[in-house]
Amino acid sequence: MSVLECLSTEKRSQILAGAAKVFAEEGYEGASMSRIAHEAAVSKGTLYNHFQNKADLFSVYVQDACSTYLSHVFSNVKEDGAPEEVLLSVADRMLTMMTDPACIVIYRVVMAEAAKFPHVAQTFYQAGPAEAIRRLTLWLTGAAADGRLAVEDPQFAAEQFLALVQTRTGLRRRLCLDHDVDPAFRDYVVRETVRMFLDRYAPHT
Repeated sequence: MSVLECLSTEKRSQILAGAAKVFAEEGYEGASMSRIAHEAAVSKGTLYNHFQNKADLFSVYVQDACSTYLSHVFSNVKEDGAPEEVLLSVADRMLTMMTDPACIVIYRVVMAEAAKFPHVAQTFYQAGPAEAIRRLTLWLTGAAADGRLAVEDPQFAAEQFLALVQTRTGLRRRLCLDHDVDPAFRDYVVRETVRMFLDRYAPHT
């Protein structure tokens, strides 16, 4: 990578960090490119050199964040991995992601603006939930094909699994009803999610 490319990458990261702070404080509608440029300590010219408009910037911000989170969630998934081992890892990391303060901020910004700005919700859904479903569906399809699991509809099963992971903790954290998740209960949610899922989808004997 050339010096100019390195500088461009650094500026992009700097802008996205500033944008994250402004979107968290002002929401999508309230955020302005001027405020984002100020927060990122760059000129408006530099900002527009990297992003066409606020919608473009928000889209990249959400996609980058979701990509980082999901890369971690699925980093231990082996194509031929044992179902219990793979699912415990995914459940544990998914629950960590769902209760992470920065992730919750993105969710709240999207929910606050979704009715007025449908593209905001669509961007988040495609980069976050839909991508998580796609990745898990792909693994479940392979596990069903070689007999490790008995899954008739891998996409539906993936959605079931991701819903189970959120039991009690996910929604309450997003609504600020629980500021901390008890570690023992958190581990219980992970174990029970996998147990219930395997009770339903373990191969028939």
